Amino acid sequence: MANWRIKSLDSILATAEKKSLHRSLGAFQLTMLGIGGIIGTGIFVLTAEAAQVAGPGMLISFVLSALVCGLAALCYAELAAMVPVAGSAYTYSYATFGEILAWVVGWALVLEYAVAASAVAVGWSGYAVGVLENLAHIHVPSVIANGDGIIARMTLLFYPMTPELQTALQTGGLINLPAVVIAMAVTALLVVGTKESATVNAVLVVVKVLALTAFIALSVPAIEAKNFIPFAPLGTGGIISAASIIFFAFVGFDAVSTAAEETKDPQRNVPIGLIGSLVICTIFYMLVGAGAIGSFGAQPMLDAAGKGLTPGSPELVAQCNATGNVLLVCSKEALAHVLRSIGHPAVGNMLGLAAGFALPSVVLMMMYAQTRIFFVMSRDGLLPTGLSKVHPRFKTPHVVTIVTGIGVTIAAAFFPVGALASVSNGGTLCAFFFVSLAIMALRRSNPGRKRAFRTPAVWVVAPAAAAGCLLLFAFLSLTAQLVFFGWGAIGLVFYALYGRNRSNVARGEFDVHELDSDVPPTGVAPMPGAPAPGTR
Repeated sequence: MANWRIKSLDSILATAEKKSLHRSLGAFQLTMLGIGGIIGTGIFVLTAEAAQVAGPGMLISFVLSALVCGLAALCYAELAAMVPVAGSAYTYSYATFGEILAWVVGWALVLEYAVAASAVAVGWSGYAVGVLENLAHIHVPSVIANGDGIIARMTLLFYPMTPELQTALQTGGLINLPAVVIAMAVTALLVVGTKESATVNAVLVVVKVLALTAFIALSVPAIEAKNFIPFAPLGTGGIISAASIIFFAFVGFDAVSTAAEETKDPQRNVPIGLIGSLVICTIFYMLVGAGAIGSFGAQPMLDAAGKGLTPGSPELVAQCNATGNVLLVCSKEALAHVLRSIGHPAVGNMLGLAAGFALPSVVLMMMYAQTRIFFVMSRDGLLPTGLSKVHPRFKTPHVVTIVTGIGVTIAAAFFPVGALASVSNGGTLCAFFFVSLAIMALRRSNPGRKRAFRTPAVWVVAPAAAAGCLLLFAFLSLTAQLVFFGWGAIGLVFYALYGRNRSNVARGEFDVHELDSDVPPTGVAPMPGAPAPGTR
């Protein structure tokens, strides 16, 4: 079957060598890159979403999500060190399972990175609005600060009008304008050039770490045991469901693997960046979660039957509005809300300000990673070569960046953060699942290939990672699952109409020419945090 054609590892490495990206990143830069990609909306905003699903039991959700990501990171580390080229899970799948599954994975990565960028933009909006109201006393009308009203109107297509829906229609907004602004600003920054964003990105990583450190220092000493009771009000299912949501808080470490082609000594530095960033962020998350629960409380809101309301639903919005949005589960700026509530309003405002400054770096990283995936798929002929064209002045892949930016902006304008995060998680779990399978397949098919980093106990770690991905996917919302499969179907149609007959492998081209008029040797702009080509 031609659709299962495999591009060998040697061919992939040869292609990358002749049409490659500039290698300039070290272990420290990769670790900072990973931390910058991981710490974002997941911990700053989705803490409230997880609390609504699991209550204090979300601490176990953090552990479960970290475990799945840690197992996947060990698999990523071996593959990224063995195949140090751009493309991440897409490239590994191409070399292992063949073109059609590689396409499925690459298409799923669009959900991971582009939709994740939208989710972070919405998360940033919540903090920005909170800062304006609490620090500058500027009220931002709900009609332009969120898209809840749009969701309520969509709900009316399937359900009759209820008092909760009527309230949501009255209080919900039409568009999330702050999210639109930040998405467009990041798109413009990436088009102009990531050299300008390098220093900005490095500074914002420090800002985020300092903000979480301040939260831990003030909230952990205020922990009270009573706030952990009941620990799992919605049972084990709630804890696993929360893990499928909070999983978004760990997404980003795999962006390190997309930078493998731009890394010095990738066999050593990529594993350090992957595992190091994940370990550091997990420690921070556990302390932040314990501080939020123990100092303020994280009990979910229930309906008349004692069941937890769905995060982001019109019913939850209505109940939160009725109670004055004082609970953690109602807040769109969870950590700042906790600090204000336990007697540190000034620091809470500063944390909100820090999040407002720092979260755009995650939008930038997610959109950056998306362009890397598109770049490699275009280089392989599965997407039009025009997508990888670079701007004659800015030397950036402006076409694919603008296309990605438009999609990110539209999604951020009209959908809540929880829904976007769940959809993004579907794409991420798909990628992690195939990476877990790929490492086992390559151990069988290429046992003698040099592996600078070997996943320990691979026949335990890889199956456990794959099983963990399936478990979390099973507990995603039905909407997120349907979007994932619908998006996959659209991708297969596009592949059948375009990529199937135009890919390099389909045309018998297993290499690339030394020169290419559309894409220069540097391919795309330098990685944020990396010096410009030719510099150190």
